[in-house]
Amino acid sequence: MAGVEALKGRWDYVDGENFDSYMKEIGVGMATRLAAKGIKPRLIISEDGGKWTVRSESSIKTVSYDFTPGVEFNETTPDGREVKSTISFEGDKWVHTSVDKDGKKSVVTRYVDDKGQQMIDMECGSVKARRWYKRAE
Repeated sequence: MAGVEALKGRWDYVDGENFDSYMKEIGVGMATRLAAKGIKPRLIISEDGGKWTVRSESSIKTVSYDFTPGVEFNETTPDGREVKSTISFEGDKWVHTSVDKDGKKSVVTRYVDDKGQQMIDMECGSVKARRWYKRAE
């Protein structure tokens, strides 16, 4: 599989960098940030007839959203914030842009690196973070 098609499948959390600072920047409260530190989610990405689904499963919560590339949709984030999101496919990457009710913008970019891991780069304001996942057995 090449390009964004390679993101399909089941992925297990490996590690992350600067995620707490990113969550703080996008407006996630301290209690939720503390709880999130211990969560190692499994991501399941699928596509059916041009509609994609992202499902995140953990011991605490399972959340999912559906989207059609390039079409804005209302998204409720795992911490309960309401945002307007658009996901577009740009080459081998998928770019998820969200804007909250206060106009704060965040951009999350997913791609598969040369080691076969799913890399998730997150940016809001001047804060950057990264999480990565390995394909589940």
